[in-house]
Amino acid sequence: MTRATLPAEARLHRPSEFAAALKGRRVARGAFFVVSATPAAPTAEQTACARLGLVIAKRYAPRAVTRNALKRVIREAFRARRLALPAQDYVVRLQSKVAPASLTELKRAARAEVDAHFGRIAR
Repeated sequence: MTRATLPAEARLHRPSEFAAALKGRRVARGAFFVVSATPAAPTAEQTACARLGLVIAKRYAPRAVTRNALKRVIREAFRARRLALPAQDYVVRLQSKVAPASLTELKRAARAEVDAHFGRIAR
């Protein structure tokens, strides 16, 4: 069984990569997040694989603790399903203001939504 990790080649790094993925089609939308995707372009040294980018805006989650928790939850959900996803560049964007709740409740709700999005995409 292959180990589910999140290496550097499985993340989007350049603004041009984010822009291309955000211009792609919207593959999932929920209460918190919108997931956009575009086909991944393989480079000379690697084959195409699923890659992740995150856009968690300060205006929707003003506290750094909240933003960091959401990013950790999304990365963990992606890491668990990365090998089952089609080879595309995915950008998960926070689309609405985060309601005041405990961090545990927020993480639980975010993980459920992101798991549902990635599960739907993997089918």
